[in-house]
Amino acid sequence: MIKGKDIVIIGIQPWDIEIGSNCKNIALEFAKDNRVLYVNPPMDRITRIKQKNNQRIQKRIRIAKGQIPNLEKISDNLWNVYPKNTVESINWVGSHSIFKILNKRNAHLLSSDIKSAIKRLNFSDFILFNDSSMFLGLHLKELLQPKVYAYYMRDYLVKVPYWQKHGERIEPHVVEKADVLATNSDFFAEFGLRYNPHSYMVGQGCDVSHFSDEDDTIKVPNDFNDIPSPVIGYVGSLTTLRLDIKLLEHIANERKDWSIVLVGPEDEDFKKSELHNLPNVYFLGRKDSSELPNYLKGFDVAMNPQLINNLTIGNYPRKIDEYLAMGKPIIATKTKAMEMFKDSVYLGSTKEQYIELIEKALIEDSKERAKDRINVAKSHTWTNNVEAIYNAIITATKHKVKWD
Repeated sequence: MIKGKDIVIIGIQPWDIEIGSNCKNIALEFAKDNRVLYVNPPMDRITRIKQKNNQRIQKRIRIAKGQIPNLEKISDNLWNVYPKNTVESINWVGSHSIFKILNKRNAHLLSSDIKSAIKRLNFSDFILFNDSSMFLGLHLKELLQPKVYAYYMRDYLVKVPYWQKHGERIEPHVVEKADVLATNSDFFAEFGLRYNPHSYMVGQGCDVSHFSDEDDTIKVPNDFNDIPSPVIGYVGSLTTLRLDIKLLEHIANERKDWSIVLVGPEDEDFKKSELHNLPNVYFLGRKDSSELPNYLKGFDVAMNPQLINNLTIGNYPRKIDEYLAMGKPIIATKTKAMEMFKDSVYLGSTKEQYIELIEKALIEDSKERAKDRINVAKSHTWTNNVEAIYNAIITATKHKVKWD
């Protein structure tokens, strides 16, 4: 446990982001026992020009002009700073040498905003926690001189177009510079060990209270009234970048007595797929997040039929925790990241294994197994996740830092 310290968090998601954020959840946990400064990513020049009418960007422009304060208090131990300086958008720059110059300049601008905030808050000997900001993070250890520099890796961003041009070259250097690398999967931890011996898998936090049905109050929607059992279901975005359409077609064709239920918005390839012509496949469409537990309750088996590619190979699918919290038997594609679930999830590598394992899941399901799955989900709390992060930091730095 780390208590009574100052922690500065930088990352790729601002505090006012409209979707869920690992980094925000971690910041809230840090702030239970420490003072925390959450640093929004700096506004870049292209965004400032192209999105000038966006309400969030207008606020940043007013801050940059000094019209409103750039430091906001979120809670007793948590502050959010909006950088005043505008940086250059450089991910598209082809020349490595020009990129290096502009990237270092951007880091200097951001560090000046951070230094101003930590001075006002009287932070000292702080821990710098970097959530995946690899470009700016390359120089911040030298510029800010933190007591500890921790890098947090939770997505394979170097395979995402925005980061790909320079990320594959830059991120290994950031990992090497860090005092500790914390990751949410064994895949990323093994990657980190190539560059830093202090690389640890710390798991993933998830708030699954919304998916608790232990008091049996969640009701199955009427959508399921005309859908025959057994129901093999998926909840989430139906995108061909992540999901295996051919696998779903195979399951539906091989087991016509099974109902394949897909809940979520479809991309164009899903809309055009053969799945729409199969009588035992049901598309129920996009649902509000508050309704998802009801739809999950209608499943006999929940699945995550993902493709294995650069976007998914190291991904921690949060939906697995949601499935587990509902006590559902689960079949998912076997990846390095999914190995941590091997005792509670059926993992398949081929379309034939998917069929076999779904049959096994249907046969083996019981109240006792459902209870075990729920307990697994309960163990994946943000409190436990942050405790693992603390342990990784303490273990990696005990030779140079005296922790109370």
